[in-house]
Amino acid sequence: MTQAFAPLKRNRLSDQVSTQIQARIAAGELRSGDKLPPERELAESFGVSRGAVREALRSLERTGLISLQAGAHGGAFIGQGDPGLIGDSFRNLYQLGSVSLDALTEARLWLETTITRIACARATDKDLAALTANVDEAERLLLAKRYDDKIDIHVEFHNLLARATHNAVMVMLMGALMDVMRDFAHAAGGERHDLTIKARRRFLAKLGARDADAAVAEMTEHLESLHVRYRDRMKARPQR
Repeated sequence: MTQAFAPLKRNRLSDQVSTQIQARIAAGELRSGDKLPPERELAESFGVSRGAVREALRSLERTGLISLQAGAHGGAFIGQGDPGLIGDSFRNLYQLGSVSLDALTEARLWLETTITRIACARATDKDLAALTANVDEAERLLLAKRYDDKIDIHVEFHNLLARATHNAVMVMLMGALMDVMRDFAHAAGGERHDLTIKARRRFLAKLGARDADAAVAEMTEHLESLHVRYRDRMKARPQR
C-alpha cells in the first residue's frame, strides 16, 4: 500500500473503515488478491478498535469485495467480486413479492432480444456447439423422465447464450435473472413435453444462420408461450 489509512473521528466507524477500503479498491491501489494488513495494524492506522475493523471486514466480505481466510497464511484479501449476489438480490425481491412473473418475462424479453442479436454476430463455433450440446442433454433428460433436472439444463441454455456475446456484463445480468427463473421453474415443476426443446432447435438453426431477426422472433415467441404456460400452471396449483 502506498500510504497509511487516515484516522477516523466520526460515528459509525466500521462504515467509515469500509468506505476507505472501498475507495482504495476503486482507485486501483488495492487489487484482487492483495492482502490487507492484520486487524491490529488496521485498527492502529484507522485509529479505531479491532472490533470496528472486524465488523467492516465482515461487511465487505458479504459484498464480495473482501475474502476472509483462516489459517497461518490467512487474513483479509481483496476479493474478485461475486456476481451471484445480484441474483440473490433479485431472488429476495421475487420471494418478497416485489417482482411479478409479468415483470420477469418483460425483462427477459428485453434482455434476451439484445443478447440474441449480439450472439448472432459474435457466437463462435464453440459457443454454438455448447448450446447444441445443452439441448441434446435436455432431450436426454426428458426421455429419462428427469423433469426437474431438465429445468437446470434449460436455465443454463440462457446463460450459455449470454456467454456467446463475450460481454461480461451481459453474462452477469442474464445469470442474475436466470437465478430467479430457476427458483420459479422448480416451484412450478418441470414440464413433461418437448415444446421447449423444439423451440430451442428452431432457434439454434436461425442463430447458426446468423439471422438475427428470425432468431429474435423465435426467442420472443418461445418466452411468451412459456409465460402463459407458467401462469396457467401456477394458477392450477392448490392454494395453501
